[in-house]
Amino acid sequence: MADTLSAEEWEFWDAWMRAQRLLTRELDRSLQDHCGISKAEFSVLVTLSRAPGHEMRVGELTESLDWEKSRVSHMLTRMENRGFVARTEFGATGRRTAVGLTTKGSRAARSAIRHHAGNIRRYVLDPITPEQTATIRAWSEQLINRIDPNGDG
Repeated sequence: MADTLSAEEWEFWDAWMRAQRLLTRELDRSLQDHCGISKAEFSVLVTLSRAPGHEMRVGELTESLDWEKSRVSHMLTRMENRGFVARTEFGATGRRTAVGLTTKGSRAARSAIRHHAGNIRRYVLDPITPEQTATIRAWSEQLINRIDPNGDG
């Protein structure tokens, strides 16, 4: 029956969910302990570091992160107070606010990305074979396409 799972399928599901929780918790803890930033701050730093000129309109950042406007606003205030980002006026009217990485923010982004990549390698990539990586990637892409076929989310 399509709407039931076997004991083995439940065991797979439970193991996958536990692995996700543990990995997420460890990656978050490591960013905080070794880089002094939260996962949310890391997300902002990475997004801005990938943007042209390391700057984006706040609305574009909000959309890219898929966060609520108020969450982005609070995070940018916090990060601005820490010296990671600076807000600037954008466009001829000066009405649209942009945000960009400061020198301190760029350094923090580079350091955190290197640290995070090392953890991804240690916990995810090193223990599996290239064949397993290819299989997991294909499965992940199938899952994404099944849930979000139009790429909206």
